[in-house]
Amino acid sequence: MKISKSIVMFVLSALFFVGCKDTASKPKAETKDNVPNKEVAIPVKPELATFTIDGMSCEIGCAKTIEEKLSGMQGVQEAKVDFEGKLATVKFDADKLSAQDLTKAVESAADGKTYKVSNCKTSKI
Repeated sequence: MKISKSIVMFVLSALFFVGCKDTASKPKAETKDNVPNKEVAIPVKPELATFTIDGMSCEIGCAKTIEEKLSGMQGVQEAKVDFEGKLATVKFDADKLSAQDLTKAVESAADGKTYKVSNCKTSKI
């Protein structure tokens, strides 16, 4: 009888320790690309910038890197870089950023000499 009580207590204790999880130490949710979720604020002055990027030599190393850099900027809601068309499209909050900020971010990527931005056009959305 004492042995069965000891076994039951052991099993209950094991279930208690396995069943309780520390949710405070969990990392933030991640997207499918393994990039942490960024809080997206509602833009005060939403604008769309489109510009040409010269100097890209590959889709993953260049275009993807630029896209991630732009997407990570505070005030950017969405950034897409088309390698074949050499075109970037960025939705951003003009209250927090300017088209010149986006241009500087692209041109400063890599060694600061590789990428050149031209034909920058913005429009309100």
